Amino acid sequence: MNANRASIFNDARRVVVKVGSNVLTADLGLNLKAIRSISRQICRLIEDGREVILVSSGAMASGVKKIGLDKRPNEIPKRQAVAAVGQAGLIMEYDKAFGRYKKKVAQILLTGDDLNDRQRYLNARNTLNALLSWQVVPIVNENDTVMIEEIQFGDNDNLAAMITLLMDADILINLTDIDGLYTRDPRTFPEAELIPVISTISKDIKKLAGNIPGSLGTGGMLSKIKAAGKVTAAGIPMLIAAGSKPDILTKLFAGQEHGTYFVPRKEKLKSRKCWIAFTLKPKGVISIDEGAAAAILQRGKSLLPSGIVGVEGEFSVGAPVEFRRGDGETLGTGLVNYSSVDIRKIMGLKSSQIEQCLGQKPYDYVIHRDNLAITAECSI
Repeated sequence: MNANRASIFNDARRVVVKVGSNVLTADLGLNLKAIRSISRQICRLIEDGREVILVSSGAMASGVKKIGLDKRPNEIPKRQAVAAVGQAGLIMEYDKAFGRYKKKVAQILLTGDDLNDRQRYLNARNTLNALLSWQVVPIVNENDTVMIEEIQFGDNDNLAAMITLLMDADILINLTDIDGLYTRDPRTFPEAELIPVISTISKDIKKLAGNIPGSLGTGGMLSKIKAAGKVTAAGIPMLIAAGSKPDILTKLFAGQEHGTYFVPRKEKLKSRKCWIAFTLKPKGVISIDEGAAAAILQRGKSLLPSGIVGVEGEFSVGAPVEFRRGDGETLGTGLVNYSSVDIRKIMGLKSSQIEQCLGQKPYDYVIHRDNLAITAECSI
């Protein structure tokens, strides 16, 4: 293992571990052996002085088995009901597994709304910090019972990335049914080669990932790559590894090289900018010219109305909005000082002309640099 990667594992004090459905499922039910193994390894990490947050799939598999169904239902209300039944069984098994090592667990069920709202976002962080201070293992999952498209995370890969950013963790470990990202799907092509390190998440990397689907979970390899893009852009490394490998977590923290390691950006984004960039759902798009792009990217400036060339969507003051180059490349997200209606009126104007146009000028900037998060390097 290279020195930098080894030191990251050695120095990591706060760890997020995400375990996918394919690792936790056996014959449409829970793989109890896997749950016990992962629980034992996490307890060992805690004994070594680390804090661990577990993001766990498996509620659906647990519910299907418990109810006695022969397959997952297709109707959304039934799927949500199955998840509700299964979540209880999933937590019960974790409680028993961690209890063997005298560790307590806590169930945390979240929706996208919980992290979109700044106060609820901070409340969630405070609760998780309290649990960690008591050496209680938080087990996080999406609240499938009340989930609708508008408030869902999409999959637990994205949820794990959100939790990693929320808690300013030192590393995200994504355990799945495959060793990492391969040049082709190794389940179909035996000659496929593992990619041990990824420094830049390019279009080619995304294309490789898109050709490697998941068989049970909602997210295949591409969703894991997108999660890696978010955390590495914030300066946090991520690793994809096979959750079925014996003592995989123990081996990783002992310095052994496994899986695919994603190299983080050198500078970490501040917590609030992570929230703006990766947790909030953009309500619209602002297109900017090359002068504005250079000012933001190279000189750390705010976005002025003079650099805006287009506005998409309808949004109000304070809304999160993407800003893009003319070629469509997303540069980042920011909280706007003006509504979409007013931005259309003042775009292209100098700040000194805002009052004449609108009758008032509460701000010189459309997006202030303190409310602007750049994500262009990860190209998510």
